[in-house]
Amino acid sequence: MRTRLPFKLLVQLGWRNLWRQRRRNLILLAAIVVAVATVSLTCAFIRGYQYDMMEDAVRNLTGDVKILSPGYLDDPSIEQSFALAKDWKPDIPETSLLGWTTRVRVPAVVMSERETRGIQLVGIDPADERDQSFVGDVRVVGERLRDTNDARILLGAALVEQLHTEVGRRVVVITQGADGLNREIGYRVAGSFDAEGTGLEKAYAFTGRAALQQRLDTQHVTEVSVRLKKEAQGVAADAALKREASGLEVLSWRELEPLAGAMFEFADTAILIWFFAMMIALGFGLVNTLITAVMERVRELGMLRALGMRPLQVVMQVLIESTLILVLGLGLGLVVGVGLIEYFGAGIDLSRWAAGIEMADMRSRMVPRLLASDLVLISWLSLVLGLIGSLYPAWRAIRIRPLDALRRGT
Repeated sequence: MRTRLPFKLLVQLGWRNLWRQRRRNLILLAAIVVAVATVSLTCAFIRGYQYDMMEDAVRNLTGDVKILSPGYLDDPSIEQSFALAKDWKPDIPETSLLGWTTRVRVPAVVMSERETRGIQLVGIDPADERDQSFVGDVRVVGERLRDTNDARILLGAALVEQLHTEVGRRVVVITQGADGLNREIGYRVAGSFDAEGTGLEKAYAFTGRAALQQRLDTQHVTEVSVRLKKEAQGVAADAALKREASGLEVLSWRELEPLAGAMFEFADTAILIWFFAMMIALGFGLVNTLITAVMERVRELGMLRALGMRPLQVVMQVLIESTLILVLGLGLGLVVGVGLIEYFGAGIDLSRWAAGIEMADMRSRMVPRLLASDLVLISWLSLVLGLIGSLYPAWRAIRIRPLDALRRGT
């Protein structure tokens, strides 16, 4: 006659069995804690790098959404500019809109007394750039641009070094005007900015937007850059701007920076790969521990089977044991992981490798970013993979024939 044991009793048996081999189970528990904490901390740093990369892409004059003339990306000149009404503003709710600005960006050549370099000359409103781009909070030696009418120029520190010039000196910029003729414009260097990467310092030079428009004989702009409070609001903002900016091209930061967008998506895959690698390695330890426990209890399981315990209940008992140790290890691992993330909350300083960091366009401080969704993912995947790994020991347990088990134990 087969006996149906209450589920509560199966849980009690599973909990008791965990304490029968304390040393072995404590080692397994410690392995689970270390694995979960390591995965949590690593995921947080990958997330930090992922969102830093997105933030850098957006703040490098890209914006979350940008309005351009349809031919500007192929021919980034003042001829691909467009006019805006004086009272124009994005049709985006204030709850979603962080800020917006207009710019005039044209290719140019900058010359000092000794060197010549190709650059992007960007006319900006300095007040708008505070929430829009790296220009708003970049470190500056000398003076910042005062306003949109400031006719001085702001150069990157690396570009100043290449040109062998300095703050207060004059440089000459050659670019194309609205009439198609070249303009030679003299600028006094207001200051030099030190960005996170030398690429930005070499690529851009900034001046007042209105001052540049006057020198190019135009009232048009080449781009409208929009910043949002949350990246998830980009789809709605994109649709609203397309309705509003008829005849113009509206592009998201992923479309403007396809490499950064692809890397952003790959970070999710990297997190899953790292997680599965850690959990599969841990799974072997779990399976070996449970198989050992099953083999040591052959006589006990055989006696229970002889007394009428059903095979399904044997499976449930093994799964309950693995679930108990998994839940305990998972809980402790998440606590340790979150504690480590808080400990490294200020980030890891990489400034000692500043040269390599700037070449890779990375930030000098790596800051972890904790997402609740990552902790949920780690939790349920750990349980699922752990239970899948427990099926083989459970299968071995029900294959034990009661008579053979009793004979083996004598």
